[in-house]
Amino acid sequence: MWHVFALGAVLLFTISSSATPLATFASAVTLPLARRFNSTGIANIAEADRSRIKLLKSQIASDASKSTKRSVFSAPITNEAVSYSVSVGIGSPATIYSLLVDTSSAVTWVGGGKPYVHTSTSMSAGDTVIGYHTAGFFDTVTVGQMVVPDQFVAVSETTLSGFGSDGGLGLGSILSDGGLYEYYVSKLRLTVYLESGFPVNPSIVNNAFSQGQLNVEEVGIYFQPTTSLSITNGELSFGGVDSSKIVGQIQTVAITSTSPASQFIGINQQVTLGTSPVVEILPETAGIVDASTTLVLLATDAFTRYKAAVGAVLDSETGLLKITPAQFATLGSLFFNINGVSYEFTANAQIWPRSLNTAIGGNADSIYVIVSDIGAPSGQGFDFVNGFTFIERFYTVYNSALPTFGLAQTDFTFATTN
Repeated sequence: MWHVFALGAVLLFTISSSATPLATFASAVTLPLARRFNSTGIANIAEADRSRIKLLKSQIASDASKSTKRSVFSAPITNEAVSYSVSVGIGSPATIYSLLVDTSSAVTWVGGGKPYVHTSTSMSAGDTVIGYHTAGFFDTVTVGQMVVPDQFVAVSETTLSGFGSDGGLGLGSILSDGGLYEYYVSKLRLTVYLESGFPVNPSIVNNAFSQGQLNVEEVGIYFQPTTSLSITNGELSFGGVDSSKIVGQIQTVAITSTSPASQFIGINQQVTLGTSPVVEILPETAGIVDASTTLVLLATDAFTRYKAAVGAVLDSETGLLKITPAQFATLGSLFFNINGVSYEFTANAQIWPRSLNTAIGGNADSIYVIVSDIGAPSGQGFDFVNGFTFIERFYTVYNSALPTFGLAQTDFTFATTN
């Protein structure tokens, strides 16, 4: 049985069974992703990213005394400056919502912009939580060609002013042997408890797999660098990868065993700069890959080494590092060394798209860097975040069953878009 707790209020519910035969997809189910810039509520991208990571870490700290385990924590959703969203249908007939892609969360939620619409397929998970206006439902969720009944959806029953999206699509996963899962939406908090021995997951990937619709519990993510504020130029693949988006082979690595990065899509990596000489920026350590973080964040000591090696200065207007044209002309590539494979992050990949400088409060003629400070020193098991500016250069795939993370080059790995 599922139990949903929200600040002391208890919601009890069981899962319904679907009477309609479900489709089984022999190949990956794909759907487009739209990149958007949130022009309200964000003045500093770096600070917004640090706030998100601080919330992730605080959630881990608050749960440190609990005995239950989880493979990927449900994550707080904050007001992201730049993000990727996908159109998802909920209910029957379906209401279409624009949901943020969130790889650090197992929960799909709506109500951030457009309110939740009750239909014949809506099954309440209990009474509305008085005071925090949150509720849980089982409903039919449609992503691309895939129709997933009995999908858990968290609902904010009051819209969130300035959030800029209808909610989030959680692509993380959880263990099926019991656990406590906290989910934060702005000031709203939903806590889901899965009783030991009841193998149900809130993640749509795990749910579709358990229903026999997907052959593997896997999601592929494809982003592209862009010079537009809003554009559809990405893709999600459920149950496999889209080989047409890949150059070469996908290299996989096991999720790190180092906590707390192990609670997310966590990997071990070393970061170096240049080839002659090679400057070690970050010794091999654990961190995460997160599609809801904009920048590449490094531990403070590593960020300081990068800043000095590049000769950059911190820009007070944007919160980003700034370099001169002469410095950019000699800027070496960053290399992310993961499980014996070196992934090159070119000079062009390291800068913010110059055509979008004014959108973040910067000068149109300046050159801003997307490598930023995570806000804490290394050695904490959470020493970097490879955000979507990293994912825009590589195809990424997460298998929640193994669990593993994979990377491959794309046609945009060495692009000069920025």
